[in-house]
Amino acid sequence: MAELYDLMLLIDAGAPAERQEAIVSEVESMLSSGGNIVGHHDWGSRRIAFEIDHRPEASYHLFQFESERDLLERLNHQLKILDGLLRFRIIRQRPGAPPPPPSPEPARAQRDEEPEGRVAARAAADAPPEPSGDDE
Repeated sequence: MAELYDLMLLIDAGAPAERQEAIVSEVESMLSSGGNIVGHHDWGSRRIAFEIDHRPEASYHLFQFESERDLLERLNHQLKILDGLLRFRIIRQRPGAPPPPPSPEPARAQRDEEPEGRVAARAAADAPPEPSGDDE
């Protein structure tokens, strides 16, 4: 019985666009050879929580696919030796799990762009209330 899996890829954002596209097409062909691709979501390039091989950004791709367990072993082996792929994770989904979002909100990008506004807003929220003139 085929089960549903999520495969998250973190591709080197510094790699040429042709190499990134080649990685995605290789993964698609591997998944199609032994399973059924349910969805592919390109989440774009974004900063990662910690550097991997001195690279601060990665291009995120999420594949959702149905497969038997034997494909997972081949996929795991091939992805470990794929040049330009920083990290990957395969997660088995429970039946009835909701589909993944097409693209997560770029919350980190917003925080990087306006740190002063966030600090000022936090300082204003932590400030003691100003006395009003209504107490007389």
